[in-house]
Amino acid sequence: MRIIFKLFFFFSSFGLLTLSASEVLATVNDFNITKEEVNEFVINSIPGMTYDTLTEFQKKAVVNQMVERRLYLEDAKKLDIEKNPHYQAELKKLKENLLLDFWMKEKVEEIAISDAAAKRYYRASIEKFTQPASVKVRHILVATEEDAIAIIAQLQKSNDIHQKFIELAKSESTGPSSKNGGELDWFVYEQMVPEFSEAAFNLKKGEFTTRPVKTQFGYHIIYLEDKKEKSLIPYEKVKPQIVKALRMERFKIKLENLSKKLKKTANISVK
Repeated sequence: MRIIFKLFFFFSSFGLLTLSASEVLATVNDFNITKEEVNEFVINSIPGMTYDTLTEFQKKAVVNQMVERRLYLEDAKKLDIEKNPHYQAELKKLKENLLLDFWMKEKVEEIAISDAAAKRYYRASIEKFTQPASVKVRHILVATEEDAIAIIAQLQKSNDIHQKFIELAKSESTGPSSKNGGELDWFVYEQMVPEFSEAAFNLKKGEFTTRPVKTQFGYHIIYLEDKKEKSLIPYEKVKPQIVKALRMERFKIKLENLSKKLKKTANISVK
């Protein structure tokens, strides 16, 4: 049953494709590789990504993989693998699994979830839909406390702290974010070491730490770009997710009942 559910989620992801046109991205021996086909490959290979969200370098790499796949496929066809009995047996299994996938997809989608039921779930699971506070910072990392104090002194004398911080991060920071002016992605408190998070979350927008922040990596000067307070995700935004979860809950019960019913009328012999 675990395998069946895995297949269900795998194949049902194909339903997320919403490309309006089949733009041809490459041609291999008169066979067109379309944007829709490449996008399908990306969605199932890189969670949360689509072809359009890739960098130009990544797009070229993915298209090249699809070209190579087509070449390998054409070479495989020359071996008459389709006549191989082992191939035929595996193909039969794949068809059966795909049939089950579509069957379950239809069974799940026919389950009606009322707005009242979805709202009850939302209220009962309020913590699940609460976004924790998060911050976006820049930081400068140096090896010694003296270096950090000297950088803080330069910042305190500057008329444009934001721009000066970026310049110093690029020239003085030893951290990997130095090339980006010390910029880090949004993060919640638990994602960083406690000393770093404590200092960052105590800043106000546009402020920087006036004392070096020591961590296991060295000494940091932190500048707060922006902050998002803890907030509740609106119901309408998570309603599709809730409906999907409730459908799956009810489907599992429905599946158990159907299994009992079918077993009563089936001729089953277990050895």
